[in-house]
Amino acid sequence: MSVEFLWYIPNQIDPGHRGDTAGAGHNSLDALTTQARALEEHGWKGALLGTGWGRPDTFTVATALAARTEKFEPLIAVRPGYWRPANFATAAATLDHLSGGRVRINIVSGKDNLPAYGESEEDQALRYGRTKEFLQLVRKLWTEENVTYRGEHYQVTDSTVVPRITPRDGRPHPTLYFGGASDAAERVAATEADVQLFWGEPLEGVRERIERLRALSDELGREHAPLEFGLRVTTFVRDTTEQAWADAEAKVAEMAERQGEQQNWRQTAVGQQRLLDLAARGEVLDDNLYTTPGRFGGGGAGTTWLVGSAQDVAKSLRRYRDLGITHFVLSDTPYLSEIERQGTQLLPLLAQL
Repeated sequence: MSVEFLWYIPNQIDPGHRGDTAGAGHNSLDALTTQARALEEHGWKGALLGTGWGRPDTFTVATALAARTEKFEPLIAVRPGYWRPANFATAAATLDHLSGGRVRINIVSGKDNLPAYGESEEDQALRYGRTKEFLQLVRKLWTEENVTYRGEHYQVTDSTVVPRITPRDGRPHPTLYFGGASDAAERVAATEADVQLFWGEPLEGVRERIERLRALSDELGREHAPLEFGLRVTTFVRDTTEQAWADAEAKVAEMAERQGEQQNWRQTAVGQQRLLDLAARGEVLDDNLYTTPGRFGGGGAGTTWLVGSAQDVAKSLRRYRDLGITHFVLSDTPYLSEIERQGTQLLPLLAQL
């Protein structure tokens, strides 16, 4: 199975995301296009585009970037509830058609400012029940015609999406990525997603989750192609191991001075809490998984970092590949310069994965 490497474009109104260069027009179409074209030039498949209420609309940004690039594949993060399934399926099918099959989708079920866009399902069981139906219905609309579906959250009658999705190189429709570490999330992933994304956990934790999800897929009667697995993590690369650790520790010291130690992490998502709890096991896990950033404001993929020379980080990513990871979504800041650095230094070492 081929291995793919994507980057991350933050899609933020406020400048300076996770230490990125803070300049005027940081989120302009020209600035975002510069990043997307740099990804094309330096060997990346595409990039995850962040989503959330209070950020620019992710689908609109993805459409603009697809129009200004030739190979760049946007991994478009979307939230059930913000989108109705039939509207979304049509929009995605249209962009997939216009871009020549470059659309990927990341379904996000974490809590958001639901009342701002007219939703109220905060209960976890309802939230993941809605997500499961969203995935089921979107897939049906992409692969079947005259769809009638009756669920608890969504219903359609005699629905056909146009233009029709064109299967490409064994890809029947845009790949559906999904994240989440709770029991409810894993049951959805095991039956309905194409790719389960993990954050930067130690190897043993990732191994356990892959084994559990594969067993769940069998237990729950998965009807699709086998579930694939991805890793979303910060990769902190420098010319030497010593320089990487010196720079990483200096950056965390700046975070500590600016934000102080974060103590109130309760009531957070299960996956995020798993990452934050790693710091209690040690500052560095496995060979080079740095857990300290999470103590000082690092969240999501910025909670843990793989630190080292390109050779060090490549070795770590190979070990994740040996566990079954085939989709890698990497990043570090400043985003643009790191696209070039890691595309030049890191990706060539991973070409044979």
